[in-house]
Amino acid sequence: MLLDTYAWIELFNGTEKGLKVKKIIEEKTCFTSSICLAELSEWIEKENLNRNELLTVIRKNSTIIEAEQQVMELAGIIKVQQRKTKKGFGLVDAIILATAKVYNLKIVTGDQHFKGENAILL
Repeated sequence: MLLDTYAWIELFNGTEKGLKVKKIIEEKTCFTSSICLAELSEWIEKENLNRNELLTVIRKNSTIIEAEQQVMELAGIIKVQQRKTKKGFGLVDAIILATAKVYNLKIVTGDQHFKGENAILL
């Protein structure tokens, strides 16, 4: 399972969707794209939360997948393709989707941009 930024934020906010994420973490092997760390770092800064504590939770409960060349090249292609039908599909979304495709993982998210993809929508 590839946990995206949305999933982690729901978990940290303790929402109903976050409880679903917690269950997934407890039952499955989970991964996080390194690009999500940038988004989560931004969120942590805006919310004035404990960076070390939250990043430790992420690292303990998932393996970080670095954005490698194959993923980045595929992400560019995915972004162009997705923008044909999904307004606002961004490069970060494309990197996450490319990571899922390269590593054959389901994305755990609430982001509707991933609807119709190999994703578990919260």
